[in-house]
Amino acid sequence: MVQGLSHMTFIVRDLDRMEEILTTVFDARKVYDSGTETFSLSKERFFLIGGGEPPVWVATMEGEALPTRTYNHVAFKIADDEYEDYLQRVRGLGLEVREGRSRVPGEGQSIYFYDADNHMFELHTGTLDKRLKRYAEGR
Repeated sequence: MVQGLSHMTFIVRDLDRMEEILTTVFDARKVYDSGTETFSLSKERFFLIGGGEPPVWVATMEGEALPTRTYNHVAFKIADDEYEDYLQRVRGLGLEVREGRSRVPGEGQSIYFYDADNHMFELHTGTLDKRLKRYAEGR
C-alpha cells in the first residue's frame, strides 16, 4: 500500500538559483548538498518544506531544463492571509507569474509561477474539501 508522498525531484541547470527560489518562496531548509560527489545521476541538494509531519522532501539535481512550459505543476498550500506576502516573494525574485485560470467564489486563490527550467509551481489557498463542496453547489 502506498503510504504517501516520498519526495519530488526537479532537474535544474543552476542548483544555486533553485535553492534561492526554494528558500525564499517556500522557506525551505537545505538538509543535504552533494557538492562534487554524486551518489545519484548528478550533483544534488535536498530540502524540507512546510510544517507538516513529515515535511515535504524536495530534491534538486543538476541537468537540462524542460524543453517547454506546460500546465503540469506542483501546488503548495498557503493561508488566505499570506497570499500577498507570497506573491511579493515570487515577484521579488523576478519569476514569471502566470495568470491564474478563472475561478468560482469559494475555490481559493492561486499564484502560478515558473522557474528558469520551465517547472510550474502553484501556491494555493484552498483545500480539496472546500473545492468539492463548492463544485457540488453548482454555478
